[in-house]
Amino acid sequence: MVSAIETFLFETLGKELCVFICSMIPIIELRGAIPLGAGFGMGLFETYILSVIGNILPVPFILLFIRVVLDFMKKVKGLKKIALWVEAKADKHKGRIEKYAYVGLFLFVAIPLPGTGAWTGSLIAALMKMKFWKSFLWVVLGVLAAGVIMSVISFGIAGAVSFFA
Repeated sequence: MVSAIETFLFETLGKELCVFICSMIPIIELRGAIPLGAGFGMGLFETYILSVIGNILPVPFILLFIRVVLDFMKKVKGLKKIALWVEAKADKHKGRIEKYAYVGLFLFVAIPLPGTGAWTGSLIAALMKMKFWKSFLWVVLGVLAAGVIMSVISFGIAGAVSFFA
């Protein structure tokens, strides 16, 4: 099934747009987009840039509007459970960020593990009512760091060294 979706996206959109769009999708984000770009045979720099930009693109919208969206969803019978699940997911990770504030937000986004990333970090920051511009800056820094980590993993150390050379 995954192979069929990958083939469809690759043939329909092209590898660059496929990597860009995948990096915007929650859960996949750049943790999935960078290995995808490497698998497509794309260059490290091109993959990194497309993945980082795609992963950052939803962040301001999440920071600004997620509370309004969740409040609306709670009023709609079929969406209430989803909104409550999203809030519970954010609450589960909130302690990690509360302890270290914005540095905690950076670390949460930067360490590319399941359940972390720009989407969840932005969600938590918005629900904690952290300042928009500071949150945005620390999430962006976290995405940049996660991109470097995933590039080293996906392209290997030699590829990462050539990125900085």
